[in-house]
Amino acid sequence: MWNLSAARVIGALLICGVLGAQAPVAPELLPGEALAVAVVDGPTKLYGETSREYPMGSLAKLVWLRLEGEEWASAGMEYKCTGTDGSHTCWLKKGHGKLDLQKALQQSCNLAFLTWARLSAEEWKKYLGEGVGRLHLEEGFNPFLGNRLPPGDTLPPITPEWVGDGELLRTSPEAMLKWLMDPAQELLLVKCQRYLGVTIGKDETWWLKTGTAPVVGDPGATSAWVAGGNGQIVAVLHLPRGRGKVEGMGRFLKVLGVK
Repeated sequence: MWNLSAARVIGALLICGVLGAQAPVAPELLPGEALAVAVVDGPTKLYGETSREYPMGSLAKLVWLRLEGEEWASAGMEYKCTGTDGSHTCWLKKGHGKLDLQKALQQSCNLAFLTWARLSAEEWKKYLGEGVGRLHLEEGFNPFLGNRLPPGDTLPPITPEWVGDGELLRTSPEAMLKWLMDPAQELLLVKCQRYLGVTIGKDETWWLKTGTAPVVGDPGATSAWVAGGNGQIVAVLHLPRGRGKVEGMGRFLKVLGVK
């Protein structure tokens, strides 16, 4: 059953005739923004330069949620983020404090995900062997690797790039949406709703994953991502260089007409 808010979004954004609209109406994007929107079991609409690839940044955490989320949750994994861990630093200098999987996702803690990903890799080595462990990692991240991972038969080191802090993993709004809408991700979308769901307005629940990502060839510069859905539509928005994830959240809600 469509709720009224979602119906207004679909009627405004998507294909002519979905809900009786006379003509499609494009959202008002700012320069450099790109938006990909899909109805579950329905059409997809693309606005802006949606095929251009960028480092995926914190969206990489959704891949880890698909790969290892259930294992980490059932094991009760926790991490205390102080802002540093050896030579690695979190984006929040003061640290996030004590985190479980849900909090680590919501606060996008790089150090928690890096620690847990390394523990998972050690388990793969121990119980699956290097070769099978590598295949498992590549299978999960294949849509985002291109040809940037050197060939080999052993597991590569799990560096911060594997949780989105670097240029190894890349995607486009169109490709990320296609991955999210793949039937293989059906359980992932359920997990997103469980761990990232927030109530907007009085009665509409969305899952929302924001994040920043480095800009290729421009050290220190970042762009922003927002992915989200409400069980009926899924959307991915990319904001260009110099835009942040807080602004990204506001833009996502505005262009989709969510109040």
